[in-house]
Amino acid sequence: MAKSLYRSGTSSPSAKIMKEVLERLAIAAQQSLPQTQERQRAIEQLVSEILRSRPICRPLGVQALCKVQQEIYEQVQQQLLYEVEREIDKYKPERLRARDWTNALRDRTFGQVLDDNRLKQLALEIQQLPAQSELRQHLLGELIKAIRLSRRLCRPHRTKFSPTFYELLYEEAVNETLIYVCQNIDKYDPERGTSKKFITWVNFHLDKLVIDCRRKFGNVETNFSSSLTEIEKIEVPQTSFPLSDLIRDYIEEDAENLFKLAQIEKRPEANFRAIALSRFAGKSWEEISEELGVVVPTLSSFYQRCCRKFTAKFKADLQN
Repeated sequence: MAKSLYRSGTSSPSAKIMKEVLERLAIAAQQSLPQTQERQRAIEQLVSEILRSRPICRPLGVQALCKVQQEIYEQVQQQLLYEVEREIDKYKPERLRARDWTNALRDRTFGQVLDDNRLKQLALEIQQLPAQSELRQHLLGELIKAIRLSRRLCRPHRTKFSPTFYELLYEEAVNETLIYVCQNIDKYDPERGTSKKFITWVNFHLDKLVIDCRRKFGNVETNFSSSLTEIEKIEVPQTSFPLSDLIRDYIEEDAENLFKLAQIEKRPEANFRAIALSRFAGKSWEEISEELGVVVPTLSSFYQRCCRKFTAKFKADLQN
């Protein structure tokens, strides 16, 4: 069950319609006069639409939300009404897509609401449910997403590794930690420890798993860093474009189809071109792992092998 929590779902067929609705509602709210019933109604409609894509506080089938879910939802709804009203006139639709703007507001609001008390309440609710019940599995998924949304996970040992490798290592350790939480939620004791915080229990295991994952990765850090360094050393003719943009455009064009054909075995969608472009787009290794359904260590190992393999070609083609 736990591993399924890290796989992405398919896009909703109504995503385009939803995007258009968000844009229309955001613009309608902007165009209404402040402190009027018209603006209040427009903001309420916009918040309602934003929460349709909420990552948590979702019912299981036709069942009602449990008490904790309902309380979180109502608190987020009220806070989001305040946030949208405060930010609506600052929104620039010509600069930022409505979906990106509303998603950022939504996730920030969830982060504010999901304090340790809310996470603890959800964990204790799960402990009361039968071990293999469908509702328990559903709420475990909600808890994992809530932990991420809360942004309360620590970042231990970050000074011991290079920034690029630490990101890779950290995301794998977070995955392992959340799997541990799913499998051992009944071991959480709210009366244990000096702080008695749920997130302290989670972060204790994350701290240990960062070190454990480092041992599992072996010498990946050296290979990974050296591969990136070689690419960064490529010298190209004087141009107004940054080197990173040139490399990204070169990989995206893939004139010989080499980068797309460099694939993880039996996974054509998990190819070097797709992975590299995702990295250039700012996606984390965990996000790429979720999209492709490939664990982070496999992705990173494949990526650094491709970097070494194609470095000579990057140099030759870009220098010409």
